[in-house]
Amino acid sequence: MNAPDRDVATIAAPDTKSPLASVDWAVIAADLDARGNAVIEQLLQPAQCRSLAALYDTDERFRSKVVMERHGYGRGEYKYFSYPLPALVAELRAALYPPLAMIANRWNAELGIDVRYPPAHAAFVARCHAAGQTRPTPLLLRYGAGDYNCLHQDLYGEHVFPLQATILLSDERDFAGGEFVLTEHRPRMQSRPEVVPLRQGDAVVFAVQHRPVQGSRGAYRVNMRHGVSRVRSGHRQTVGIIFHDAA
Repeated sequence: MNAPDRDVATIAAPDTKSPLASVDWAVIAADLDARGNAVIEQLLQPAQCRSLAALYDTDERFRSKVVMERHGYGRGEYKYFSYPLPALVAELRAALYPPLAMIANRWNAELGIDVRYPPAHAAFVARCHAAGQTRPTPLLLRYGAGDYNCLHQDLYGEHVFPLQATILLSDERDFAGGEFVLTEHRPRMQSRPEVVPLRQGDAVVFAVQHRPVQGSRGAYRVNMRHGVSRVRSGHRQTVGIIFHDAA
């Protein structure tokens, strides 16, 4: 795998008070290259986590609710935010996107994919909306005892940004189980699973659909899926930051 772009190694959120200001993007890029996921520790403070989690019971902030069992997605439920997004969610979406776009553009170049992503998230959203993908995709997810999320990919239309993030809002001491799980499907090989431990406020950034892996003949793509293992007790909430909008 090529070394991370120099610009990725030095980029930081312009506001020094931003939770992203101290993120080492070279490390994040290297982890994504190696495993298809990377953890940003303590991206949100406990008070911010509680504030976002509390929004789940305010239906006016959301465009739709999905009960997973009805669709064969697992057990539990989630709600998609409506526009305008809550300020913190909008801030995270806009701030995370630029360094991730640089990684996504490098991945596409390695895989011979012509698509390139603009440096600002607003420009990418405009691209989605021009193609009829106008519904916001950030969401809150809620799990109780016995709930789980089947392995899946969040693909909502022609324009798909290849990275997304999930942030644990619950105190990890308030539930058991409910691990974030990724699987990697390489050609002619058995699938490789990975469990990503998270603490309250941690974000896991991961590949939406596929990522490049270096082989003897150059880079090839491996398919990725993600899900959540069974919650054995307690309650677990997360916020999902997806960068492409839905058709």
